[in-house]
Amino acid sequence: MPELPEVEVTRLGLKPLLKLNVEKVVIRNYSLRWPINSSLPEVLKNQTLLDLSRRGKYILAKFTSGTLIIHLGMSGRICLVSHEESLNKHDHLDIQFKKNNLILRYHDPRRFGSIIWTEDDPYSHKLIKNLGPEPLKKEFNAEYLIVRLKNKKQCIKNAIMDSHVVVGVGNIYASEALYHAGIRPHRISKKISMKEIVTLVQSIKNVIKEAIIKGGSTMNDFFDVNGENGYFQNDHKVYDREDEPCFKCQFPIKQLKLGQRSSFFCKKCQK
Repeated sequence: MPELPEVEVTRLGLKPLLKLNVEKVVIRNYSLRWPINSSLPEVLKNQTLLDLSRRGKYILAKFTSGTLIIHLGMSGRICLVSHEESLNKHDHLDIQFKKNNLILRYHDPRRFGSIIWTEDDPYSHKLIKNLGPEPLKKEFNAEYLIVRLKNKKQCIKNAIMDSHVVVGVGNIYASEALYHAGIRPHRISKKISMKEIVTLVQSIKNVIKEAIIKGGSTMNDFFDVNGENGYFQNDHKVYDREDEPCFKCQFPIKQLKLGQRSSFFCKKCQK
């Protein structure tokens, strides 16, 4: 599943479309997680793409009279292609622009993603309005996190993956941040000390920043808008490295299941 760094890499890759006008919209499959609005081809025609922002794992594409809220789901990705580019299976939607021979193409084999049109404030949409702070914003800090965790009995890894606590810290980046912070993923949240919380917040910020710089993690089917791999998987210290030696102490990395997800950690370096 694309996580925050992959979504941010996608958003940045779409910048060549800014200020361009829509020529037409082609919908080949309306059946995503929620059906695509059937009037979208008429609504978007001749509108200008004014801005591209992100909230959590949602890309917000602001047009003249409204916003497309795009979520990549489990296997979705957005490509920038030319008019000559051949179609592939699971290419469900094209937004064609009038200049630069560019098409925004949405591809999603599992169809768990979503493309929602709204003419209201997108930040007030039910999918977005209750999300926690962005991990790279100043609002996400140790003082905030200690308050959110003080009564939580769930494990710390699941707590930081809760989008109501902080957005975008998915399975890969939660495992990596906890390793850098020296905290075992299955420890009870409310028992994490303030000193550890300070370290964890900074570790989350560092891991997310570095992942964005390196184009995200390509584990299965994530590619950027130009079809290029991300490279952060080459820097994974624990994720998907069961029984491989820890880079710090050489002890074998362990795996356990937390909330139906695989978690990876070092028994010696994480306490």
